[in-house]
Amino acid sequence: MDPIPTRRYDPLSAVRGPASEGFDLLLSGTVFQDIIFTGLPHAPRAGTEIWSEGMGSCPGGVANQAIAAARLGLRTGLAAAFGDDGYGDYNWKILAGQEHVDLSLSRRIPGWHSPVTVSLSVEKDRSMVTHGHPAPVTSTQLIGCPPPALAAVADLGEEMEPWALDARAAGVRLFGDVGWDPTGAWSSARLENLQYFHAFMPNQHEAMAFTGRDNPWSALYSLADKVPVAVVTLGPQGAMAVDSETGEEEWVPSLPVSAYDPTGAGDCFGAAFIVGCLAGWPLGDRLRFANLCAALAVQEVGGSLAAPGWGDIADWWQRANARKERQGSQWLRRYHFLADIVRDVPPEALRRATATIAHLSDA
Repeated sequence: MDPIPTRRYDPLSAVRGPASEGFDLLLSGTVFQDIIFTGLPHAPRAGTEIWSEGMGSCPGGVANQAIAAARLGLRTGLAAAFGDDGYGDYNWKILAGQEHVDLSLSRRIPGWHSPVTVSLSVEKDRSMVTHGHPAPVTSTQLIGCPPPALAAVADLGEEMEPWALDARAAGVRLFGDVGWDPTGAWSSARLENLQYFHAFMPNQHEAMAFTGRDNPWSALYSLADKVPVAVVTLGPQGAMAVDSETGEEEWVPSLPVSAYDPTGAGDCFGAAFIVGCLAGWPLGDRLRFANLCAALAVQEVGGSLAAPGWGDIADWWQRANARKERQGSQWLRRYHFLADIVRDVPPEALRRATATIAHLSDA
């Protein structure tokens, strides 16, 4: 039996024809085996043992965003190297068999073991321990001539990856990804490469470090001068963005939820924001939808496997409207744009798995 419901909600049905080919979203990067411990009373101390309240094991790294995008109905392709060990077997099975992420551009590498990250969630934050070796094949070698796609996520490095430049030349909208720079250099050459991107979505610390600004608002405006769509995420304070193409500027607060496991929340936010961009939603709705998906994810254990599907989003909307004390509240007014969307979501739409180590997604 197919683990993913055959009748899936397509958020882009109104903006593409039934005969359209290629991916909605193309991703490349490293897939980690994530082992996540949540609800720790404190960080481990030398010579002691502590027990966690929860634990999850799932594909991590670029798989976080790939799974989040696929669960939101995007036709998602991933180019990544996979080890030929047990972790590689598990991650390939989950991504391709359970989540229907297209791995035709990925490759199993004999003798290369999968990178592993242990994530410790303490007091609404996390610390990580990682081990791995560089992949023996680059993203450009895996992708070759980029396939047709509406959008792709590429690393904002000092030098652009050839596949990303080729994709942009073919009309693919590039969304910029960036990791923390441990050297503290934050090369200005990376900012110059924003000319190739449609959107850039750093967190506030990355944005300020990149631009040399001392507050996230100034950093946002500095980035908005360099890229059509600039987004800065603010953690519990939400997210803000400027869309220079439409002239929109928005700040949207986060939903008030108890964060249980923040692993992968930023990737979930990014995938949801891309959905809104491809669907042509107003900037405020794009940010609200991304905040909602991230808020739903952090309330569950499991990193990538905590990402919500359209069934979860429809359930949230129905529960929120069923509570009398919330009827007419500012939160429901802000999310009223969902009413027309979830009306088309089938009852059997994808919902996330609930097991600590899931074999199949719940239908």
